[in-house]
Amino acid sequence: TAVSKDRILIPTTKKHPPYPTKERTMMLTKLCALTIGLLSTSTLAFAPSTPQRINKTKQNMSATPMAVPIEPSKRDAEYGRNIAKYLVDLHDAKATFDFCGGMMFQLVLTDKLRSYLENVARESDADEQPVVFDAAKSRMFNIPEYSKNGLVDNVRLFHGREVRKVPNAAGGMNFVLQLSLASSDGKNDPTTNDPQGWTTQEVEGYDGWGHDVGRVWRTGERLEQEGVVDFRKTFGQDSFTLCHRFYLHLDGRNRLWLSAEDGCEGTPSEGKSFLGDLSNMFGL
Repeated sequence: TAVSKDRILIPTTKKHPPYPTKERTMMLTKLCALTIGLLSTSTLAFAPSTPQRINKTKQNMSATPMAVPIEPSKRDAEYGRNIAKYLVDLHDAKATFDFCGGMMFQLVLTDKLRSYLENVARESDADEQPVVFDAAKSRMFNIPEYSKNGLVDNVRLFHGREVRKVPNAAGGMNFVLQLSLASSDGKNDPTTNDPQGWTTQEVEGYDGWGHDVGRVWRTGERLEQEGVVDFRKTFGQDSFTLCHRFYLHLDGRNRLWLSAEDGCEGTPSEGKSFLGDLSNMFGL
């Protein structure tokens, strides 16, 4: 198909400049920064380690300390079946989960859920230990007794939220993955159970098996109106969120995955993603 000449941007044409001078300058600056960043990354990967380079590398690492093992054999050697303790330690370490191949979400447990799991962690064989399903259960609808509703049991299924625009969230992308404690009936009332957990409206209107586009995203203001305590104080004035049910499963390499009902899932990560570095570079 022929391209019309009036659609071709020619820098020397006064009538149709390609971009305003300011925008063009900003674009060139960002492209230069990207090129320098890529070259720096490549150089560090192959150059001998000097004290200066080592320091820069450490500054770019995630907030997850190596004291919380990510590699499956080390994880199992230290925690065994005590998944409750593992989740508490990941939360305390401000660990990040790598969702969708580069979206870094900091794991945050509500105060109620952290306290609950800390008590469960005292006995690794307790019935309340979170269940980790095998690799054959790669989607929530694969687990036994699955049904489409908003109910959870704090063992097989958990209430959670993806939270966006969280200032200073670990991972560098302003994302948080929050898990909360449900009441004994599988629901939650912030006034009587977990004040940071799901609202009655979230439980009753939940449709997390559907696509995000057709679902209800909530602002911090709306959640607080529905009963959640100090959401904006915790996650920032501009934060907004979408609720999901979550469960845990392994993959063929014995890695742990935290998976939402719609199939989006993440695994514990030891560092920032390249997408996170680009996001910071371009101010996204």
